[in-house]
Amino acid sequence: MNYKYNLAYSTWDQKEINAIHSVIKKDHFTMSNNVKDFEKQFAKSLGRKYAVMTNSGSSANLLGVGSLFYKKNKKLKPGDEVIVPGLSWSTTYSPLQQYGLKLKIVDIDLNSLNVDIDKLERAISKKTKLVCIVSILGNPLNFKKIKEICKKKNIPIFEDNCESLGASHGGIKAGKVGMFSTHSFFFSHHISTIEGGMVVTDDFELYCIMKSLRAHGWTRDLPKSNPLISNKTGFYEEYKFILPGYNLRPTEINAAIGKVQLKKLPQMIRDRIRNLKIFREMFLNDERFIIQKPNGVNSSFCFPMVIRPNSGMKKSKVYSLLQKAKIQFRLITGGSFLKHDVKKYFKYQVYQNLNNTNYIHNNGFFIGNTGKPLDKELELLFKTLKKI
Repeated sequence: MNYKYNLAYSTWDQKEINAIHSVIKKDHFTMSNNVKDFEKQFAKSLGRKYAVMTNSGSSANLLGVGSLFYKKNKKLKPGDEVIVPGLSWSTTYSPLQQYGLKLKIVDIDLNSLNVDIDKLERAISKKTKLVCIVSILGNPLNFKKIKEICKKKNIPIFEDNCESLGASHGGIKAGKVGMFSTHSFFFSHHISTIEGGMVVTDDFELYCIMKSLRAHGWTRDLPKSNPLISNKTGFYEEYKFILPGYNLRPTEINAAIGKVQLKKLPQMIRDRIRNLKIFREMFLNDERFIIQKPNGVNSSFCFPMVIRPNSGMKKSKVYSLLQKAKIQFRLITGGSFLKHDVKKYFKYQVYQNLNNTNYIHNNGFFIGNTGKPLDKELELLFKTLKKI
């Protein structure tokens, strides 16, 4: 269908095309200098020490979680408990299952869509070895409070920031909170490199582990001085495998595009926030919908909308009108994790209940945002929903 209001729009221009051509001209496509440059620039933009680029945000999650199993001290092991929010994308959860961790799922706040921090704190037990936090769809968590809770309990934080690049709370940037944080550069995200992702950390040991895991588990990409091996010299160094790794490497094309997109990011975030302001002016006082309550600087991945309880509106009517108006819409993030068949492969328990998460799954949807003005599209949305 040819939509009048899409979920996502391209933010590329000739600069990205030129970046691709520069890689083609050099005739070197596998991971090299562009990747190294982009990693350094991205880490610097977040005020982090190290960055490891991957072929997707999902791979970034896998790489980050995996690295915690090979630390010298306080390493994770299968069966350990990890706190997760009830609402997130599937590959927030999948690496946790793939490494044998047990999920303790905590409900979300109905207005912010983020995990209920008070419930998260109460859910932590002596068995909890990791807390996974997600700032949903651009809306940052109260990072200071989360950090205080986890520091007091001596529990590391895995920050899945694939949806909220550019957000901040209390002066703390999203992506700067966890022992490691992950980012996605898919088409609809704040910057797009075709496919791509990034893990950032301030922990040199984790950085080295992730560099090895990313490329076959070998030592070739490691710094000469590193905590994983004592001697990085000799004939066998080109094929010396020390960890059960993967191939999660990006290409030079992805990274070359990323360097261009990173320069555009501040303006694209401003445009997303401007679009969010227009959206909120249209729907903030609309008694039919719950509109995501901003928590700090919301970098606005999209516009979530939840039909209010007792509003009398049927979601089938809302969806039908949106379809007729050629407005794209989707389930909020991945919806409630336990509403999907994949749950049968996981070891998990629910802390108290997931009432809010399930309500959003059954009554919520989102409309797209992007890094350019959407005045006409938002006007179409307003006029369409006004008919109900």
